[in-house]
Amino acid sequence: MKIQKEIDFILAIDALKNVNRRNYNADDSRRENTAEHSWQIVVLAQILYPYAKNNTEINLLRVIRMLSIHDLVEIDAGDTFLFDEEGMKGKFEREKIAAKNIFGILDEPLSSDFYNLWIEFEEEKTPDAIFACAIDRIMPFILNAHTSGKSWTEAGVTEKQVRNMLENAICRASDDMGDCFHQLISKCIDEEKLVKS
Repeated sequence: MKIQKEIDFILAIDALKNVNRRNYNADDSRRENTAEHSWQIVVLAQILYPYAKNNTEINLLRVIRMLSIHDLVEIDAGDTFLFDEEGMKGKFEREKIAAKNIFGILDEPLSSDFYNLWIEFEEEKTPDAIFACAIDRIMPFILNAHTSGKSWTEAGVTEKQVRNMLENAICRASDDMGDCFHQLISKCIDEEKLVKS
């Protein structure tokens, strides 16, 4: 059958629904899975696009494509908690191997197209990738700020860690998103969701 590899790929990525993340859903009832996160950031990108710096230089469809595939590597590599310093060591190399495996299911040119989009997202150099990465980073932050912040409090995440990992990525993509970040981090500190540092 002509589209067998595409069917094989879509069945393989169904496994993303089984990859649990550290973050909790907005109702604090359970941890989210990576497929849920991917869906949510695709929607968020469309909503926050008007706030992006230089949004005339940003191709929203490419951003959506990046966001829809960038976490597929977690099927093989697992989800690495952003604030797990040990876990973050070697993350890119682990995920690069996983990207080659998962995108390798597809024929060319789509296999290379997805892999190159993934690399572009990881390198965070183009306007599309900068905005996409900011969206990816701000969504878990918003969830923690509007819930009990369990994924942070369970791991003893500090204000400094959050600032180091999120602030620049968010602020360079959008002044409005940066303002939102600063207001919410103050709220999180006041509510003791983050260890003050």
